[in-house]
Amino acid sequence: MDQKELDDAYTQSVYAANLRQIVRRWATNSEAARERLGPPERLAYGTEPIEALDVYRTDRPGAPVQVFIHGGAWEQGSAKSYGFPAETFIRAGAHWVVPDFSWVQDVGKSLLPMAHQVRRAVAWVYENAASFGGDPNRLYVSGHSSGGHLAGVILTTDWQKDFDLPPDVVKGGLCSSGMFDLKPVRLSARSRYIDFTDEMEEALSSIRHLDKLHAPIIITYGTLETPEFQRQSRDFAAAVEAAGKPVQLLVAEGYNHFEILETLANPYGLLGRAALEQMGL
Repeated sequence: MDQKELDDAYTQSVYAANLRQIVRRWATNSEAARERLGPPERLAYGTEPIEALDVYRTDRPGAPVQVFIHGGAWEQGSAKSYGFPAETFIRAGAHWVVPDFSWVQDVGKSLLPMAHQVRRAVAWVYENAASFGGDPNRLYVSGHSSGGHLAGVILTTDWQKDFDLPPDVVKGGLCSSGMFDLKPVRLSARSRYIDFTDEMEEALSSIRHLDKLHAPIIITYGTLETPEFQRQSRDFAAAVEAAGKPVQLLVAEGYNHFEILETLANPYGLLGRAALEQMGL
């Protein structure tokens, strides 16, 4: 793979001509979901204005919690555009929680502060789930694209060392269309807006920290995704299996990088069914 091919393999618009159409649809469907469900509760997990999360509550007491980490190439995206799957989870009896966090260009072009934010968001949910009717012992994490990368980082966190929490804070994870080894990403055009370092690459490549993985994981990608995003998911699933950890690899035939996420909003779709089954719903 030459440099242009590598750059293209980490540039979603090259492989998904309908990118803008789908992203607009996410926003429109999220607004429609809020019209039906009411606005989410906005709760702070940190001291910075961006460090807050949207909580879409279910009526069931002691319900499991699904924390979704949004994508956007680490440089865009916000929680309000990811309310569209909320209704599926609420109707099934789970809370849907979406944290906001900084964009890489606003935190010194480093992914490390973003990783710390999403980890703190999950720790906050674990410690405060009961306050909004959630069961802290039934906490699940999902993410898509760069959010799939960050979900992998969350799943390979040393919760005891870093947060003085149980090692199995997260009971299950779903990583859709993510990146799990930052080496090739570092070599791509994404290095133009991210100042990669050896420390960052090592710390945030979840495939290198599977000893800290304490939850079953579902890994997914679409057959119309870029070659690198398909390979990253396959390699991560193979590494998790080789480490003797529970893993399920799901392949969405005929779906591109953006289309696959819409199946999370369908209880009978590939991602929606998988996430709900993982939660026991």
